[in-house]
Amino acid sequence: MPKAYWIARVTVTDPDAYSGYQALAPAAFQKYGAVFLARGGVTEAMEGPGWERHVVIEFADLATAKACYTSPEYRAAREARAGACRAEIFLTEGM
Repeated sequence: MPKAYWIARVTVTDPDAYSGYQALAPAAFQKYGAVFLARGGVTEAMEGPGWERHVVIEFADLATAKACYTSPEYRAAREARAGACRAEIFLTEGM
């Protein structure tokens, strides 16, 4: 089974409120064996609009990536960041 990845683009608009997400999300990632390949760092937009940070997270497979996203732990983290950022998150299967 191929690995799967979360690809996220995030721009934080309220750092204080976003800290609630940062406090809760690690529990979900740990539970589902997430491996961070990229999180923040220098980014240069070559095409399309720029985002503050880009995140790439590896999971064992697509089912595990989706289970993490839909888990109660990650749902609580998403609720904590509501209104604190603009975000796009994609799940994609590797090769």
